[in-house]
Amino acid sequence: MEVIQTDKKKGRKKKKFDTRVNFTPLVDMIMLLLTFFMLATTLSKPQTMEISMPTKDKVATEEQNEVKASEAMTIYLGADHTVYYYEGLPDIEKKDFLKKTDFSDKGLRSVLSEKNANIVKQVRELKNKKSLLQISAEDFEKQLSELKNSKGSPVVIIKPLDSSDYSDMIAALDEMIINSIGKYAIVDINADDKTMLRNANVAVE
Repeated sequence: MEVIQTDKKKGRKKKKFDTRVNFTPLVDMIMLLLTFFMLATTLSKPQTMEISMPTKDKVATEEQNEVKASEAMTIYLGADHTVYYYEGLPDIEKKDFLKKTDFSDKGLRSVLSEKNANIVKQVRELKNKKSLLQISAEDFEKQLSELKNSKGSPVVIIKPLDSSDYSDMIAALDEMIINSIGKYAIVDINADDKTMLRNANVAVE
């Protein structure tokens, strides 16, 4: 749009004012800024869930028989998100030897927390020191690993049944981390396990 001023005395056009704004340089500037930020900014990485899968040699088969009864715990992952477990040495012939629980806060988590109460307490104190900057992150990770694998800490054997769900395995591994269990392994069930499960009226096959 143009605004034209007219000289009334002489009847002549005096001056023209152009009120249009040229956005072409602005568009160029925006494109340059976009290109700069696209190249200079680190693209966000996709969010993934890390799963630490223990290897069978973490708690070797030979060592399972040498673990103190007070330190040992075996859990079975059954159907419908049910968990069966026993502490110490197995009693194959005893009826209803296995205890039954689930993945609720008052279920497996409570059992593991009580089993590993001493380590859980020390880990909590260690985390408090880290939050107060009394120890470095490197020292924290080192001491945390030493605590979880210290002598006398629990050894948990996880035995999934064919009827269990894959999500149950993930939940069981999460509970190991939450309860600061450093020594655990995933092991297949054997004939003795099947006998105990049948005695507890648990379908094995």
